[in-house]
Amino acid sequence: MNFEKIKGLLVAPFTPFNEKGEVNYEPIAAYADMLHKNGLIGVFINGSSGEGYMLTVEERMKLAEEWKRVAPKDFKIIVHVGATCVKDSYRLAQHAQEIGAFGIGTMASPFPKAGRVEELVKYCEEIACGAPNLPFYFYHIPALNGVFLPMLPFLQAAEDRIPNLAGIKYTFESLYEYNLCMLYKNGKFDMLHGQDETILSGLVMGGAQGGISGTGNYIGNVLVGVINEYNNGNIEKARELQNYAQEVINIIAKFRGNIVCGKRIMKLIGLDLGINRTPFQNMTDAEEAIVRKELEAIHFFDKCNKQ
Repeated sequence: MNFEKIKGLLVAPFTPFNEKGEVNYEPIAAYADMLHKNGLIGVFINGSSGEGYMLTVEERMKLAEEWKRVAPKDFKIIVHVGATCVKDSYRLAQHAQEIGAFGIGTMASPFPKAGRVEELVKYCEEIACGAPNLPFYFYHIPALNGVFLPMLPFLQAAEDRIPNLAGIKYTFESLYEYNLCMLYKNGKFDMLHGQDETILSGLVMGGAQGGISGTGNYIGNVLVGVINEYNNGNIEKARELQNYAQEVINIIAKFRGNIVCGKRIMKLIGLDLGINRTPFQNMTDAEEAIVRKELEAIHFFDKCNKQ
C-alpha cells in the first residue's frame, strides 16, 4: 500500500485532566487551535506524552473522537493504540478507522517485552489489521518500554506481513540506524523523527521530512522554524533555533521531563491541562516557580507557542 509521506511537524499532545484526575475534554478545541496557529500539522494522541497507558479504552476512544471533532481542516490525527492487551489495541485501531483518523501507531508493549524482532512484528501485525485502510506507524521509543530491538530488521520482517505499514516514529539516539531505515529500498518507509534534540541532525543526515514532537506543545513554532530554515538553506538560523530548543529541554530535564514539566509549562503559557495521573509525581508550586524563573532567563515567553 502507498501512503502519503508526512511533511512537517506533528505534536504528541498531553491529555487534559481535572483536579480529581479525570479526563477533561473541554480544553481540546483551544489546544488544537493553538497548535495549528503555531505551524503544527497534526497530533499523535494517547501516546507517551498523553499518558496513554494510564487511560481506559473508553477514555482513549472518547479523546480520539474529540480531537477528530474539533481539529482544524486537514489537521492530521494519528491515534496511538498500543496496550498490554492486544485485543484492546485491535479495538482501538478499529475505532480510529471508524472515526476517520489519519493513521494509527503503537509502541512496543512494556509487558511482556518483545525479546525478538519476530515477537514485535507479530504484535504489530495483530494490531495493524484492525485498521487495514489506515497507515500504521511503529513507535520506537525503547527508553520507555525497554525494547531495544533493531529497526532495519523490523522493517525487513514486517513489510510483507503488515500491508499498511507506513513507517516508524523514531524516538531514539542512533542517527546511524535512523539513516539506514531512511535509505532502505530508496526511502520506502516514512521515518518520522521523534527526538526534538536532534531534529536538525535528522534533516541533514537522514533527509527527514516529517516528525512528531513532545516539546512542540510549547515550542512547536521554534521546531517548525528549524525545519523551514533548513529547507530554505539558512543553516545558521536553523542551528540557532535547534540550540534554543535544547536550552528549553535542558530545563525540563531537571524536573521529570516533558510529560511532567512540559505539561505544567502549558499552564504557564495559558492553557491549563491539569495534573498527571499516578504514578507520575506532579510538580509542586515551588518547582513551578523555579521553572518559570529559568524559562524567563532564556526569554522563553517571548519565543514559545502563542495562543
